[in-house]
Amino acid sequence: MRFEGRVKQHMGRGTRLGFPTANLDKIPPIDTGVYLAVAGVAGKKMPALAFKGTAQTFNEDTEMFEIYILDFKQDIYGEQMSVELFDKIRGVIKFEHREELVEQMKKDEAVAREFFKQYNTGS
Repeated sequence: MRFEGRVKQHMGRGTRLGFPTANLDKIPPIDTGVYLAVAGVAGKKMPALAFKGTAQTFNEDTEMFEIYILDFKQDIYGEQMSVELFDKIRGVIKFEHREELVEQMKKDEAVAREFFKQYNTGS
């Protein structure tokens, strides 16, 4: 599935956790969870992870769609982004502690890096 939206500013929690994310202003009609994805912004396609759901670990109930682009640290607020979704790697999990969430995010990133060793983003 391919989807587009504009990057909007949110709380900055992902950056503080070590996983800066781009929050999009639109939410695709997909199941909640974490997906392997390719993000397209400023003419470049980059490997990424996408999350759709609520931040249950932080007791939030507002649904969001955010993208973590691997090895990317540019300010892209206001930019249009395309997202191509691949496999869903897990559902949404509520963790007791933020450290558990960070450990899971590291595992998710490892899955993505392994997947993208075999995939050419075409950039």
